[in-house]
Amino acid sequence: MDLTPELLLHAYAAGIFPMAEGRDDPTVHWIDPRRRGVFPLDSFHISRSLARRIRSGAFRVTTNRDFAGVLDGCADRSETWINAPIRQLYLDLHAMGHAVSLEVWRGDLLAGGVYGVTLGAAFFGESMFSRVTDASKVALAHLVCRLRAGRFTLFDTQFLTPHLASLGAVEISRAEYRRRLAAALQTPADFDRQGPIPPPQDVVQCSTQTS
Repeated sequence: MDLTPELLLHAYAAGIFPMAEGRDDPTVHWIDPRRRGVFPLDSFHISRSLARRIRSGAFRVTTNRDFAGVLDGCADRSETWINAPIRQLYLDLHAMGHAVSLEVWRGDLLAGGVYGVTLGAAFFGESMFSRVTDASKVALAHLVCRLRAGRFTLFDTQFLTPHLASLGAVEISRAEYRRRLAAALQTPADFDRQGPIPPPQDVVQCSTQTS
C-alpha cells in the first residue's frame, strides 16, 4: 500500500505513528506502543532558570515560518527515524494544514524548534531539536501555551524519556491513551487561536513554575 498523507492521518486517528529504522532505511514501520507518553497540559514544568531564559528575550519565536527547516533540524543527528518518504509525508501534511511547526530563532539562526500533527483537539508531538542551549525547552514552553490557548486536550509525546518526564510528561496505558484520543478527535481546537506570539512573561505565567 502506498503511503499517502490521508493514510497517515487515518493512522494517527487510530493511535499509531510511522518510524523508519534510520535515514537510509526505505521501509516505514507503524508503531503502537503499549505505554504512551503524554504531556498533561496543566502540569508543564518551567524551572526558574528556564523562566529567566524566556524572559531574557534572547530568542525570537515564530510558528510555521520554516517547517522544512524544523523537520530537517530534527533529522540532523547521527540516528534518526526520519527517512525520505517520511520527510515528504510531513511536508505534504504541512501543506494540508495538519502539520505545524514552532521555530526558535537567535538572530538569523534557526536555533531550535518542534513540529507535530494536529487532528481535532489532539496534538501529536513528533520531534524537537536544539542548536543553542535551552532553545528546544523554550519552544516547548511556547508550544504548551499555544495548545492551551487553542483548546487542545491531548499532547501526545509518543514515548516517555527522562528529559520529557522532568518537564512534566507522564506515561499512560494504550487503552487510556485511546480513550483520550477518541475524545480529543471529537473536540474542535485551533493551533492559531492564540494569534501573535505572546510576550515572554505571558508564556511563563501560563505554565507551572517549579524551583
